[in-house]
Amino acid sequence: MSQSDNGGQKPQSKGPKAPSGKTLARRQARTLAMQALYSWHIAGQALNEIEAQFRVDNDFSAVDGAYFHEILHGVPRQKTEIDGAFESLLDRPLAEIDPVELSILRLSTYELKNRVDIPYRVVINEGIELAKVFGATDGHKFVNGVLDKLAPRLRADEVRAFKR
Repeated sequence: MSQSDNGGQKPQSKGPKAPSGKTLARRQARTLAMQALYSWHIAGQALNEIEAQFRVDNDFSAVDGAYFHEILHGVPRQKTEIDGAFESLLDRPLAEIDPVELSILRLSTYELKNRVDIPYRVVINEGIELAKVFGATDGHKFVNGVLDKLAPRLRADEVRAFKR
């Protein structure tokens, strides 16, 4: 749009720029991994079968496939440790957590524990966004509350440095 098209004013920014490149590929990987973890939780199907099916059913050209694989296999491998990290922060028993929100919490906790290359605020924001799209009406608030309490436990130095 030229300046003359809008009365000589500069175009206004419409918020944060959409993710692209590696950021978008990671977001796509998280989205598919969350869905695959949900499937694993509900059906108990073998991870290799779930992964193969997701790769057949979805276009992986814009997905960080290695990251998808890491999350899909890493979360179940560390399930007990991951659940233990956030279970005391829940307002209800683990068995009563919505399976979508549980999958998001597990994925996000995995990232907080194992992927210090991803800032904790990004992990929390990505979890919230997944919950907004896939979770119950206020699921994103629940996910945000748990992850907000969990981050200082798993990334104390990073959280402290940010809050200065």
